[in-house]
Amino acid sequence: MSLRLALAFVLSLVALPVAAQDVVVLGEVHDNPAHHAEQARRVAALAPRALVFEMLTPEQAARVTPALIADADAMEEALDWAESGWPDFSMYHPIFAAAPEATVYGAQVPREAARDVFEVGAAEAFGPGAAAYGLTKPLSDAEQAEREAMQKEAHCNALPEEALPGMVAVQRLRDAVLARAVVRAMEETGGPVAVITGNGHARRDHGMPAYLARVAPDLTVYVLGQTEDGAPLASGFDEVISAPAAERPDPCAAFR
Repeated sequence: MSLRLALAFVLSLVALPVAAQDVVVLGEVHDNPAHHAEQARRVAALAPRALVFEMLTPEQAARVTPALIADADAMEEALDWAESGWPDFSMYHPIFAAAPEATVYGAQVPREAARDVFEVGAAEAFGPGAAAYGLTKPLSDAEQAEREAMQKEAHCNALPEEALPGMVAVQRLRDAVLARAVVRAMEETGGPVAVITGNGHARRDHGMPAYLARVAPDLTVYVLGQTEDGAPLASGFDEVISAPAAERPDPCAAFR
């Protein structure tokens, strides 16, 4: 390799795209331990000033301190994680521990708020600023149909057709709430911000980054998607990596 090519190679390594981002979105399959280990590794490398979790409400996030992070059992109890419905806390705790001084933000939409969307719509449930995030504008017919098909497949084709528009609205609300939390985290800490969320919310094309781009277009964003056993992910990621599939029962068994 010539000196010029060697220098170019070294510079390309120095300028890896993740390093200069304001926001790094780390997608996951929620119950895959390898995905969470990768998130923890990347958070440690990034040393973010803020961590935004899909899995926490703002009230839960406010309880998190470096001292609490140091005691995993106490933290699990303080967050009432056992009642949260999320996978085992032992998978998530290393992500907090990878940046214990980071300010933690919660962006979970509570169940009752999600239920309200079926009655009042995503914009009303979001509150002030809904228009800026695009929630007052209906999706095009084609995009609405695509999103409904995705929701139907994600729920094992078991949902009644009349429930699908509401499920799409809930997804839009969750994406917008995540984006709002990132905006607040950037304003209050200056970034960088790491976001821990499922692949569906992470995708750049119509997940949380699309809402963030509407209200904070100057932020630089890098999006990681994580899949299992090399299965393809939809478009919308800057990088996709794979891990072995987690052992789990048939996710469609409950619907049957």
